[in-house]
Amino acid sequence: MHRKDGANATYIHPSAIVDGPNTHVGAETRIWHFVHVMPGAYIGDRCSIGQGCYIGKVRIGHGCRIQNHVSIFDGVTLEDDVFLGPSCVFTNVKHPRAHVSRKASYERTLVCKGASVGANATIVCGVTIGEYALIGAGAVVTADVPPHALVIGAPGRWAGWACRCGETLPARAGTAAHHDLRCRRCGDRYAELDGHLEILPGEPLDTADPTLER
Repeated sequence: MHRKDGANATYIHPSAIVDGPNTHVGAETRIWHFVHVMPGAYIGDRCSIGQGCYIGKVRIGHGCRIQNHVSIFDGVTLEDDVFLGPSCVFTNVKHPRAHVSRKASYERTLVCKGASVGANATIVCGVTIGEYALIGAGAVVTADVPPHALVIGAPGRWAGWACRCGETLPARAGTAAHHDLRCRRCGDRYAELDGHLEILPGEPLDTADPTLER
């Protein structure tokens, strides 16, 4: 067991390998059994990286939760507060061949703040998953995902909207041009306009509320 001293302790399990140089592991981050972190990786504060994960030369924001057996290959960036479910998959090459090196053509994949990717989902490289989007378990994402979108199936398709707190928003209401949606769990209100979702002014989400699952 390895810890940094002080209140902002970082835990790295003895079976984990964190290679250097230029590798950063933030304060209060937990790295569990059999994780391999490659040189040059940046892992933010308050992250949890589950058993058997592989972390390439990537940037991971603060507060991310990466469940067991996830590989994050070069070209992937996670913003703050991203959730990755068990065994979800990222690719970084669209036309792989064992006998052809593609290291110079890795495509960029961006998972934006607050987004969640379900267990066993596959994220094909070169896409952006918008803020607070929710990717269902087993989905195959082949195109950009708008903020707050719920995407399911293979290939992935839009199936609704998700609140910042993670609750699926109710079915559409209102006119065809403007839908006013309210989260049944936290009370946040959204407007859907021309295929995009925007939060309406009001009380901010209380992420410290113990009734909200994290």
